[in-house]
Amino acid sequence: MKNILFLVSIGLFLLVGCNSKPTKIEKETTEVNTPVQKVAPKKEMADLATILSKKEVPILCYHNIKELSANAGEMTKTYTVTPANFAQQMKALSDEGYHSILPNQLYEYLVHDAPLPTNPIMITFDDTRGEQYSLGAAEMKKYGFKGVFFVMTVSINRPNYLTKEQIKSLSDSGNTVAAHTWDHHMVTKYAGEDWETQLVKPKKKLEDIIGKPVTYFAYPFGLWNKEAIPEIKKSGYQMAFILSTKRDSIDPLYTIRRIIVAGQWSTPSVMKAIKSSFNK
Repeated sequence: MKNILFLVSIGLFLLVGCNSKPTKIEKETTEVNTPVQKVAPKKEMADLATILSKKEVPILCYHNIKELSANAGEMTKTYTVTPANFAQQMKALSDEGYHSILPNQLYEYLVHDAPLPTNPIMITFDDTRGEQYSLGAAEMKKYGFKGVFFVMTVSINRPNYLTKEQIKSLSDSGNTVAAHTWDHHMVTKYAGEDWETQLVKPKKKLEDIIGKPVTYFAYPFGLWNKEAIPEIKKSGYQMAFILSTKRDSIDPLYTIRRIIVAGQWSTPSVMKAIKSSFNK
């Protein structure tokens, strides 16, 4: 009897197994939505009349920050601000509510109508002197100011001039490193290979040091001519800075005005010059 029941059970099992449908395994498909990248609309560049109508931002130009020797000549006195006077001037700027800006902010303001902080000012340094790092940048840091350092590349690593490491440090800490030619020859005298030597190669050298694009340039002695501007544009510079002479009505972005802070000026004289030189 047990054998019969066992055989019946086996038969039923086989019957059910043969008549049952195979389980259908369906793949679960997940719809992948590829995000559509939105392309930002290209900003309209301001026309010439709009750029020229903008209020000029005060831009200061420093060279030497050091003590004067007893027999210093008038030219040296003009181009040299003592450490004590530089410290007083930075404090006065801070007390008066000035906020430092950099060239990229100035460009966006002039070309794309970007806002600037209240009481904007730009603090620039020419000629690569070592004290611009040890004294200038250090003093500005107390007030949250950033500066623009126009470097002539022939002097890098020479005694009393900026080193590669200092230039990199200035850039890494939020200052702007910009070009000031290879060896400070006047742009008005360039011809032939001079453009490559004085504009292109210094730009590349500084970019190699800081690892960022270098797109701003300062004319040695502030001297420029109309023949230089196409070459400066072609070399990849976005703006160029002169000194206190009148900016060009056709290429104002390549003749941005600055004033030299003369060593003979008192701090009140500096503050007065800022207002009178850039008050439109």
